[in-house]
Amino acid sequence: MNWIVDVLRSNPSLAVFLTIGIGFFIGQLKYKSFSLGTVTSVLLVGVLVGQLDIPIPGPLKDVFFLLFLFSIGYSVGPQFFQALRGDGLKQVGFAVVVCVLCLLVTWGVAVCMGYNIGEAIGLLAGAQTMSAAIGVGTDTLNSLPVSSADKQSWISIIPVCYAVSYVFGTIGSAYILANLGPALLGGIKKVKAETAQLEKEMNQGEANSDPNYIKALRPVAFRAYKATADFFATPRTVTDVEAYLAAQGRRLFVERVRQDGKVVEVTPDVKIAKNDEIVLSGRREFIIGDESWIGPEVSDAELLDFPAEELEITISKKELDGMTVDELRRQKFMYGISIKSISRGGVNIPVLAKMKIRRGDVVTVVGLVREVNAAAPRLGYADRKSTKTDLVFVGIGIFIGGLLGSLAIHFGKVPVSLSVSGGALIAGLVLGWLRSKHPTFGRIPRSSVWLMDNLGLNMFIAVVGISSGPSFVSGLKEVGFVLFFMGVIATSLPLILGIIIGHKIFKFPAAINLGCCAGSRTTTASLGAVQDAVGSSIPAMGYTVTYAIGNTLLILWGVVIVLLMS
Repeated sequence: MNWIVDVLRSNPSLAVFLTIGIGFFIGQLKYKSFSLGTVTSVLLVGVLVGQLDIPIPGPLKDVFFLLFLFSIGYSVGPQFFQALRGDGLKQVGFAVVVCVLCLLVTWGVAVCMGYNIGEAIGLLAGAQTMSAAIGVGTDTLNSLPVSSADKQSWISIIPVCYAVSYVFGTIGSAYILANLGPALLGGIKKVKAETAQLEKEMNQGEANSDPNYIKALRPVAFRAYKATADFFATPRTVTDVEAYLAAQGRRLFVERVRQDGKVVEVTPDVKIAKNDEIVLSGRREFIIGDESWIGPEVSDAELLDFPAEELEITISKKELDGMTVDELRRQKFMYGISIKSISRGGVNIPVLAKMKIRRGDVVTVVGLVREVNAAAPRLGYADRKSTKTDLVFVGIGIFIGGLLGSLAIHFGKVPVSLSVSGGALIAGLVLGWLRSKHPTFGRIPRSSVWLMDNLGLNMFIAVVGISSGPSFVSGLKEVGFVLFFMGVIATSLPLILGIIIGHKIFKFPAAINLGCCAGSRTTTASLGAVQDAVGSSIPAMGYTVTYAIGNTLLILWGVVIVLLMS
């Protein structure tokens, strides 16, 4: 055991990876719906490892924290700047209100309880589940003209306060939005009925109803059928067949035809007679079902053996910005192509007829290779799978952002700046937005963004936990369990007020109101809980814009809370 301790003290990087491994393992464990979560687990494991008194080099946590902030900015940048104009402004205003409530309530609690700056930072980060506020707040705290002893005392108490208040910050937020929220809005039955009606209205095409958009995230299928229905007693063209299917609410495409034992090339004028075999493509729920409208399904390996492609495309064409899904599907270049899913800021939004497409959205389309290749340049940038990350973009972006963030304006003796970490966040926002407009540079695959986000933050948290380990127990005795109840207030009050304000003042539909609250507080777990509660993906329509704003403001509140407390 002594040998292991000596190795960890001599090689602190091993202690960090030990903390990450055990922390992620514990964070994945669940008891019913309860889970500590990865960040809290990593922090607590770090505190335990820190009892071995392991010194951690300073630059390690800063490097990973800057990677985390840049990745967050890069992810939400397109939505952040898109939301500052057009019909997203209403949700922007709401997110700002909720974020300001989060700051003011936390600050009010800290002042009333006589908490110091470190306790206030920890309470803000934990109650609002914004772990990044620890790093930004610490950077700002270090710039204050106070003694080193005070700084160290305040910094050591931050993770204690964070850990105490974070648990309810996560679980409480999900409970309030999924259970108390619907009750405040008239009851869960009323909310479900309103959501179902909204989904029905959103699914009405401008010219006609297109049931192809009823549910998001349904896979697209290719299936073969034998044309035996009476409709085919008279030979019908491909155009006639697709119109016949559309009239029954089935937006499907004829992709292949077998006539007299031979597979023929499909054109709009090819005629399909009774007993011919055809391949249809479209959403699975509209291909599978009652076969009386076409004929029995057949197993024909040769007929189904043709190249099809599923491709993610980043929407970058200006003329598509603000176009509804229904309008997009009517474009000639979209013939034969089905929209499988739409992702905005990493969050899947429902594929409904009246859902507006935004530049920077990632649309997954499915169709024949030739059809997909023809449509891709008309939509934007074909994001074909690749493992390469533009590290020039990442490195120079963080460097320039950090330089700008380090610039300070002095108010008396107090320097005010975004800090290096805040600058990295802003750089990520700007460069992520530029990438959405010109997607030929700055590629960071989703897997890389995930790694920078999760590993970056948790490496930072692991170092914080290990470094604060020796003083954690004494700090917990100092703040007491009263801080837990203060965290309950700081978590609950802004959310409850936000639900009421969203309903009374902003007039959001109930499901979108709850989604906006979850996004403003950047709590993805709450979004999932709300969607389960209302039985719809409609809340995601309120999540993406507010998430972009909330993620930016709540991180920057780490700077503001220090200035308010000082």
